[in-house]
Amino acid sequence: MKLGSSGLFLQTGRAQRMGKPGMRVVWQMVSLLAIFFAIPAWGSGAERVVPILLYHRFGPVVRDTMTVRTMVFAAQMEYLRSHGYRIVPLKEVVAYIRGVGPPPPPHSVVITADDGHQSVYTDMFPLVQHYHIPVTLFIYPSAISRASYALTWDELRIMRDSGLVDIQSHTYWHPNFKTEKKRLAPQAYEKFVAMQLEKSRAKLDQELGIKVDMLAWPFGIYDEELIKSAVAAGYIAACTMVRAPAGPSDNVMALPRYLITDQDTGKTLGRLLTTDSR
Repeated sequence: MKLGSSGLFLQTGRAQRMGKPGMRVVWQMVSLLAIFFAIPAWGSGAERVVPILLYHRFGPVVRDTMTVRTMVFAAQMEYLRSHGYRIVPLKEVVAYIRGVGPPPPPHSVVITADDGHQSVYTDMFPLVQHYHIPVTLFIYPSAISRASYALTWDELRIMRDSGLVDIQSHTYWHPNFKTEKKRLAPQAYEKFVAMQLEKSRAKLDQELGIKVDMLAWPFGIYDEELIKSAVAAGYIAACTMVRAPAGPSDNVMALPRYLITDQDTGKTLGRLLTTDSR
C-alpha cells in the first residue's frame, strides 16, 4: 500500500470517524514521521554562496602582490561592517556545504590568511580583535618559530586563545606538488604527499592542542589524487585559489577563494561582494 502525506492524514481522519482512537494515534505518528523524512534538514531554499577572502601578508607599504597595507585591510573591514556584511567562521560555511549545518546568513563573508607570516600577528590580529571577527589561518608548521618572517608558536597560542582565530593546515612545508610529482617516483611521491598532510596535522595538534581537519592547497594546486590522499589523512574540506564564491555545488575538497590584494578597495571590493554574495 502506497500513501502520500495527504493519504496518511485521510487515514487519520477515517480512524477518528470510525471511533478507533488507538488507530488515530498510530496514523498521526505515521503522518508526522512521513513529514519529518520528507523535509530536508535545512529547508529546500535556493543555494547560498559565500565569498571566501584570502590574505597573506600585511604592512605599511606594498612589497609584493601578496601584501595588503594594514590601513587598507582596516578600510576593507570597515567597508564590510558599514555595508551590512557579516563575517562568519569558515567552519560554518563548510558545514553548510557538507549538508550538516544551516545556511549562513545573507551577505556572509569568510576571511582566511595563508602561510603564517609574522604580520598576521602584528598587523592583522589587532584589527581582528577590534572588529571582533572570526578568521581562519592556514599554517605550514615547518616555518613556525624557525623562519624570520614567520609567526611563533606562542603568537599562535595567543591568537587561538582569543576565540577568534581558527588554525588549520597548509601542509607541512608548503611544497609545489606539481614539481614534486615530476621529481619523485610514484611510490615516493605518494609517501611524500602523505607526510605533508599527516605531519602538519600532528604538529599543529601537538603544539596547540587543536582539531585540524581543513586544508589550504599550497599554490592552489590540487587534483583527484591529492584529494583522495587528503581525505585519507582526515581532512573534511580544502581551499583553492580559484576566484569564485563557495557554495553547495562546489567540491568541498576544492573550495574557491578570492585572493585579495592592496587594490581591492572601495568600488572594486564592493563589486566583488555585490556580485557574488547573495
